[in-house]
Amino acid sequence: MVSLAQALCLRCLVKWGAGVLLLLGLTGPSLADDLDRVRTAAVAAFDQMPVIRRVSRITDHCGADETVAPDVAYCTTQNMIFVQRDAASRPETAYFVAHAFGHAVQVRHGVADVALAQITARRSEETKLRTWVESQVDCIAGFVLGRAGMTGTQLTDWFAAPPLTGRHWGRDPLRAGPKVTVDLETRNVWFQTGLAGDLRACAPGEFTSDLLIAALRR
Repeated sequence: MVSLAQALCLRCLVKWGAGVLLLLGLTGPSLADDLDRVRTAAVAAFDQMPVIRRVSRITDHCGADETVAPDVAYCTTQNMIFVQRDAASRPETAYFVAHAFGHAVQVRHGVADVALAQITARRSEETKLRTWVESQVDCIAGFVLGRAGMTGTQLTDWFAAPPLTGRHWGRDPLRAGPKVTVDLETRNVWFQTGLAGDLRACAPGEFTSDLLIAALRR
């Protein structure tokens, strides 16, 4: 099985011509195909997963504005993941989309309701609770990418600073969605936990993985 990092390196060879690839016997899917692989893996694992829609601008959809992440955003009202067309060709977008599917798993299978109840009751601890939510989402993202065969990568391969610091999911309007910053090391730890393939381990802080396991199809 070819890892995502290996696949990206192999695709770099395309600029030297198809003859080099044929000589080496190397082939691999396009970056655009990666997003389809991510969705296929998510749909195989969980019910009620969103559709991916490529768009010219995120700000044209679901009440988004310039405060919403410009590359990928999940609209829970429409159960749809919007991907900016130019971003679809970037390797890190597979992670962004898998992260959006992580939020979808939480929303469609009751985890988000449990989290919101805790946040509402414990406003003084909101930052900590939302960090746990994001950490579990990153764990689900790793799990989905692992199921898609995209193993062997670190978030630090793509990012030098924490990603997803802006609003990137929520109901319409997305501009009113939650916003939280999680440091890159914490995101990567939970991403790697999910990538290892055991969804039961996606249980940061007080949040268990029980609802995730109940929702897992296979």
